Amino acid sequence: MSEWTWEWTGYDPAAERLRESLCTLGNGYFATRGALPECRAGLMHYPGTYAAGCYNRLESTVAGRNVVNEDLVNLPNWLLLRFRLRRAEGDWGPWFSPHTHTLLDHRHTLDLRRATLTRTFRHGNDVTGVLGVEQTCLVHMGDPHLAALRTLFTAEDWAGEIEIESCLDGEVINGNVHRYRALNRHHVTHVRTGTHETHTVWLSCRTSTSDTTVALAARTTVVADRAPASSELRPARHRAVHRLVVPIAPGRPVAVEKTIALHTSRDTAISDPLGAAIDRVSTAADFPSLLDSHASAWERLWRRTDIQVPGEAGRILRFHLFHVLQTLSPHTADLDVGVPARGLHGEAYRGHVFWDELFVLPYLNLHFPNVSRALLDYRYRRLPRACRAARAAGRTGAMYPWQSGSDGREESQEWHLNPASGRWLPDRSRLQHHVGSAIAYNVWRYCEATGDTEYLHTKGAEMLLQISRFWADLADFDPGLGRYRIRGVVGPDEYHDGYPGGDRPGLDDNAYTNVAAAWVLTRTLELLRRLPAWRREELLQRTGLNAAELPEWEEISRRLRVPFHQGVISQFEGYDDLAELDWTAYRKRYGSIRRLDRILEAEGDTVNRYKASKQADVLMLGYLFSPAELRDLFQRLGYDLDDDVWRRTVDYYLRRTSHGSTLSELVHGLVLARARRAEAWQYVREALEADIADIQGGTTGEGIHLGAMAGTLDLVQRGLTGLETREDALWLDPVPLPALSEYGFTLHYRGHWGIGMRRRSGQLDIAVPDSEESPIRVVLADRAVTIAPGETCTLTLPET
Repeated sequence: MSEWTWEWTGYDPAAERLRESLCTLGNGYFATRGALPECRAGLMHYPGTYAAGCYNRLESTVAGRNVVNEDLVNLPNWLLLRFRLRRAEGDWGPWFSPHTHTLLDHRHTLDLRRATLTRTFRHGNDVTGVLGVEQTCLVHMGDPHLAALRTLFTAEDWAGEIEIESCLDGEVINGNVHRYRALNRHHVTHVRTGTHETHTVWLSCRTSTSDTTVALAARTTVVADRAPASSELRPARHRAVHRLVVPIAPGRPVAVEKTIALHTSRDTAISDPLGAAIDRVSTAADFPSLLDSHASAWERLWRRTDIQVPGEAGRILRFHLFHVLQTLSPHTADLDVGVPARGLHGEAYRGHVFWDELFVLPYLNLHFPNVSRALLDYRYRRLPRACRAARAAGRTGAMYPWQSGSDGREESQEWHLNPASGRWLPDRSRLQHHVGSAIAYNVWRYCEATGDTEYLHTKGAEMLLQISRFWADLADFDPGLGRYRIRGVVGPDEYHDGYPGGDRPGLDDNAYTNVAAAWVLTRTLELLRRLPAWRREELLQRTGLNAAELPEWEEISRRLRVPFHQGVISQFEGYDDLAELDWTAYRKRYGSIRRLDRILEAEGDTVNRYKASKQADVLMLGYLFSPAELRDLFQRLGYDLDDDVWRRTVDYYLRRTSHGSTLSELVHGLVLARARRAEAWQYVREALEADIADIQGGTTGEGIHLGAMAGTLDLVQRGLTGLETREDALWLDPVPLPALSEYGFTLHYRGHWGIGMRRRSGQLDIAVPDSEESPIRVVLADRAVTIAPGETCTLTLPET
């Protein structure tokens, strides 16, 4: 393996789904898992293909209950290509399968620079001899509707024929996640197949309820010294097959090029999906040309985003960046999609959109601001639905769903299965209303980073106002405390969804929820004061907000309650009354206790009884806000948050967190790095390895964790530099992390493309590329500098 390549050697059926997920290829429009082309979906392999935003809703009967779920649809399998051999004058051997044939030198190589997956192996038997096979796959980054697979066959010391079956397979279900097996998984219907001219087969289908038409066309050609002995197109009910027989001999390699085009009825600038797919694949270039244009598109992406960190950490960071760009590429800017928590890499979480954009947009804002804006537009288009949800709950403003899909309704399930006990339990995760604060946070940070006042004053202002309105309505004044309180919510921790023995779901005064709500209210009031008078009146009229409500918002933003106990911030009211968990005993008994909630429920207990968190909750405040901003927030609320209180708070929750989410180590790593703590690297390292080591015990095979991957990039870009974009300046407060003491990256800020930042040997170099733009202002704790285009500034960092 090198800086740009990842390799998997041998064939390990038990690890294939993990490797397939890690080897997924995509371009932001669609992605295909890195499955073996000859294998259909089964227990060991899962060749899934997913188009961004292509959902379907089905009803199922589970444990006597009717449940409705919307899923990201596994589309027809375009990758399928199998082969078999026969010697001259002999009979055909069986179709090749890794389970029945001897594999020699089996290897997968993922080339990040060119975004290709190459598989090489040799196999042989007594009947035919040894055959070498090299397969290279790409999902085109230049043309988002194209993908291609090139298979090169080389015979060793024998001659005969090879039969190739290239297929579009419409017999697919959503079967990537085993625990969903009781659900209705047949999303694809009305499959039709056909042929076009001499080399092309096509397949068209629809999703059963969302009625999205999906069309694929596949062109399969042979590049060899001798023409195929036969070529037959065989459309069938659910499969479109192109079967070829090609002579093969030593020294005469046979190359089979399969090029496909994929379109859906969600696409713009087409007449119909099938016609567009056939036309696109018919005019597509050959494989070498496609590879060249694909690699060129990736070269441009790497120039804008590449990150330089020495050693293994740098390799992993680039691997994470690769998968972020495959899910959210410049093509995403043309789509109505959100941030799928598991990428386009599998079916976990049903492809839904949670709050993971909170960990993704800070990185994208300074590289692909147009993509960030498109992801915010996904939320804006669903603002009416969020307002409708609030009204249905007896509230005003916008209540965004915890899980979102096609149209913005709440997609969180009402019951969830505990695999450890086999029991179905009430799911209260929809009470995580802090997702609205995450959306507001992303709007504000995007506009700060880009200077996009047009967005802030229009769509952004509407979202901020309606989210603030919801918080203001949800907050109740408690005369006894002289404080406003937000009751009946679930925080980011997710383990605690109610009080032990309580008669209602949710918790009161979750510290993260309340502080984040106060921040949203404060920013919204600030924006309303800054708006031109005509726009402010227009906004109030458009949203139906009475200006008389604003003084109450001001009061709530200053008097929301934050509970404390034992000199630390309480996760929620009553947290200190919970029992302490015997962490040592549970780790000894179970080993991994990341999903402590499932363990306790299977024992007939509940995690609601204990001081135990799945992931960072209170500490999320230290992830989102710099130390100075966090102190100011608490001061505005009438609380003192000095270094000692925050240090005690960090220590307190470090000892009580099971890290059941891949986001948890990421947050802890950044919080500890900002606190100048030596143990930060332990958490950062685990965040880096979360998917490649599959630390969640099998979940990565169901899709990578996009927020955690993007978050590690943000940890370098924002966390280690202390980078903030505010007051029309770049604010820096670098923190030491010895294991990542050298790093470099480029960013896009206010019209400056390719600003370079590099830290090494106690210095920070900032290079602004030559342009006609204005100089940029950089502010550190002890100084401010102005850097003109074409200049490089070297800053000596203080010893710590």
